[in-house]
Amino acid sequence: MSVQKVPQNRWLLRGAALLDASLQTPRQELNEIDWKAQLSDDKKRLTEHLCAMANHPGGGYLVFGINPNGERIGLSDEEAESIVNRLTSLARDAIEPPQVLKHAFDKQSVPSLLYIHLPESATKPVHLRGKNIDETFIRSGATTRKASRPEVGTLLLHSKTPKWEELYASNLIRPRDVSRLLDVQPLFSLMERPEPRNEAELLGWMEEQKFISSADHGEVYITNLGAISAARNLADFPELSRKASRVVIYKGVNKAKSVREQEGVRGYAIGFSGLLRFVTDALPQTEFIGRNGLRRMRTTYPQLALRELIANALIHQDFSISGAGPMIEIFDDRIDITNPGQLLPSKQLHRLIGTQPESRNELLARAFRLFRIVEERGSGLIKAGLEVEMHGLPPIQFVSESNYFRVSLFAPRKYAQMSQQERLDACYQHAVLRHFSSATMTNKSLRERLGMPEKQRTMVSALLQQALEQGLVKLADPDNKSRKFSEYVPFWA
Repeated sequence: MSVQKVPQNRWLLRGAALLDASLQTPRQELNEIDWKAQLSDDKKRLTEHLCAMANHPGGGYLVFGINPNGERIGLSDEEAESIVNRLTSLARDAIEPPQVLKHAFDKQSVPSLLYIHLPESATKPVHLRGKNIDETFIRSGATTRKASRPEVGTLLLHSKTPKWEELYASNLIRPRDVSRLLDVQPLFSLMERPEPRNEAELLGWMEEQKFISSADHGEVYITNLGAISAARNLADFPELSRKASRVVIYKGVNKAKSVREQEGVRGYAIGFSGLLRFVTDALPQTEFIGRNGLRRMRTTYPQLALRELIANALIHQDFSISGAGPMIEIFDDRIDITNPGQLLPSKQLHRLIGTQPESRNELLARAFRLFRIVEERGSGLIKAGLEVEMHGLPPIQFVSESNYFRVSLFAPRKYAQMSQQERLDACYQHAVLRHFSSATMTNKSLRERLGMPEKQRTMVSALLQQALEQGLVKLADPDNKSRKFSEYVPFWA
């Protein structure tokens, strides 16, 4: 590493201003800045200084090349390089969580001074590695001291764990290289709004949407949100390449023989239309008579339901699970849509339809809503369920295991071909969908949902009785003694 002269930037200008303030008569060090002639040999004390600066609001500065009397004595290139190397190692290896420091060897000042900046850590308290959080240090009275228990508690209250979407997917790059890696133009078409007029406005919009994060010297990072949403090629981001969606088409009803496999290349938002089109084209077609009496073709599974379920799989996956991404598997009798990560602890399988939206990836969910791909009002599964009923399909199946969540749609089956559990699930989901449509379930509405004639009323009555006994539904009016005109609602309504 070589320490070179660097251009002025915001943090360096602020550090220089703080230094000037601290050297004014009466001369004194500040909480935000500590100046020294050379690097101390006391490794423990140096580490404590780094902890304190990272815990301080706005971060802190160490300036080298100033003697105890406040006189600027400067440093050589070799001395500056040695200081940077040692402090960088300590910030990485001696404190928790590890910190990344910024440095500038300012040769515009005479003699030259070395500025070290520790930005404020989002995750607090920053403490000595290998020790408990009692070994936390702060700046107080222009000195570094150990934090008290109440002060550690205050740091914990102000701690913020960075979201996955905010982490960096790239190294520092020049702004003009962003468009080589990200393709955001399709997003403006999705939003039905004009594109920014120039590169500066476009970069400003991307930073506002948290697609990029500006750094010093005019360079930027691409965030995970930017890459997963708008990457031209996810392979350009090694940590995300395994998160590309996969579509596998099988022959038959199991995985014994695959016919075709396709892996996504583009970011989820800009590639969503293409993914949905590929899945739709791969599905079997059925013929129906349109309103004008003409024969038409449609896919076995309603496109609106596919859109909602595939989008949910992309948005709600657990990105911390490495080596796995969303998968869509098409069989002769069903389509399975699977994403890494189990159901959130606050969610229950039987309450998924119609509940308030909640995602472990809030920024990605917001982006999909902004780009008009999904809604965040909790109505997506209601729409999917209504479409499933309208097409006469078996009920939607939800499965949550320790490391994945799967939603399945099944090809049309008559009532006699359904398992008893599927019949009960169809009954319960119908009650839920009716409830969110400001209606109740009746024998007649359930018969219509299941495609059963009036003469099978008794069979449907038996199903309703079993759903009552299993606690899936309840009578809307418990005082009504006539089962012939009974109305039902979900057990939790």
